[in-house]
Amino acid sequence: MKAVLISTYELGHQPFGLASPASWLSDAGIDTTCVDLSLERIDKDLISEVEFIGFYLPMHTATRIAVPVIEALRELNPTAHLCAFGLYAPMNSDFLRRLGMNSIIGGEFETELVELVRRLKAGVAENDPNSINEIQLIKQTFRIPERQGLPGLSQYAHLVMPDESHRTVGYTEATRGCKYLCRHCPIVPVYGGRFMIVQQDVVLKDIDQQIEAGAQHITFGDPDFFNGVGHSLKIVDAFHEKWPDVTYDVTIKVEHLVMYAHKLSTLKETGCLFVTTAVEAVDDEILVHLDKGHSHGDFVRAVALCRDIGIGLNPTFVAFTPWTTISGYRDLLRALIDLELVTSVSPVQFAIRLLIPRGSRVLELDSVQSVIGAYDEESLCYPWENPDRRVDDLQQQVEEIVEKATETDLPRTVIFEKIWEVVNQQVGGKASLSPHSISKNREPLPYLSEPWYCCAEPTNKQLEGFI
Repeated sequence: MKAVLISTYELGHQPFGLASPASWLSDAGIDTTCVDLSLERIDKDLISEVEFIGFYLPMHTATRIAVPVIEALRELNPTAHLCAFGLYAPMNSDFLRRLGMNSIIGGEFETELVELVRRLKAGVAENDPNSINEIQLIKQTFRIPERQGLPGLSQYAHLVMPDESHRTVGYTEATRGCKYLCRHCPIVPVYGGRFMIVQQDVVLKDIDQQIEAGAQHITFGDPDFFNGVGHSLKIVDAFHEKWPDVTYDVTIKVEHLVMYAHKLSTLKETGCLFVTTAVEAVDDEILVHLDKGHSHGDFVRAVALCRDIGIGLNPTFVAFTPWTTISGYRDLLRALIDLELVTSVSPVQFAIRLLIPRGSRVLELDSVQSVIGAYDEESLCYPWENPDRRVDDLQQQVEEIVEKATETDLPRTVIFEKIWEVVNQQVGGKASLSPHSISKNREPLPYLSEPWYCCAEPTNKQLEGFI
């Protein structure tokens, strides 16, 4: 039996979500080919002869991009079994089935993928939507991801250092899911507060094979690296002992940075260059709406803790929400100036608008129900409008500034100044800032060269021909 696994987009990383199931399927005797459409095109002849096509849908943008691909491949091979797997598959189950998907698997998908393909091979329950559970939360014994069939690491996003040198980046995961229930997070509808570990030996061997393939830096893609803090720190200790010159980055909640402040020195000692943290807002009321579990004060403390240790902090935000005000948005910008974080924030963060997919916990809030429209299947989310129309207009202006500036590769401080000027025109404040007041001579953080973000709209380039 022949199978094809397809990824449309994963933030510029070599897709773990293809490499991992490819290993499982190959071990089960399935002839498996992986195609990463962010870098490759699909071979029509290959598609015409396969019996199983799996689409990896880990995020909103990837799912949007997958829609025309699904439609085209269903036409090319009407008899193949189409399966959507990954975080966004069960969240969009009804829509995907109408597109022609035969099966949906979310959560811990590898075991069920293998069982599904085995059943298909045996001719059992081929198109029965009830033959599998759409969300799998079983503990799995993982296999070393099979990366040989994917484009080389040098073709993916690279790490840009402060001196403008580049490092080749590998990507792996030590855990999946999350034990927290942040209202806006897409992980919650699938995992419901649970997280799963990837066994230490598998993570370390996956790191080994990527370093041997040229990786000089590893991104750990866990939703929160400190969900299983003991497990994660053992991994970086062992990783650093074997590869002391290879650096890495992780994602950790603000709440965990404060809670495990005594563990941060281990990150520094083992080669962590920076920590990404989902701050989302500096307004405590908005943080309560989002059920983030931290306050503005906690964010300030996390900044100080990371600086004391010598680890860079890369904050991310949901800058525009139904509760955002013009003055509140300026407060966000002012906070970044005061905390000397302007050069640490990717400009796209200033334009991010709250995404409300099916199953989102923000739908529990009356203040959200009063501003949303009917579910939009084209955009795969609920549209909403801020009660103050000026805020939505500001969001569009900021988005245009960021898009134009990114195309011309303007420095982050210049982009920030442009946004600051637009905001202050709205509130009537002082429009100009000195470069010193913005940067305070902080050395910029290393950053990944992929400028996109998981809640953003797909670009025309991403939607170009794929066959």
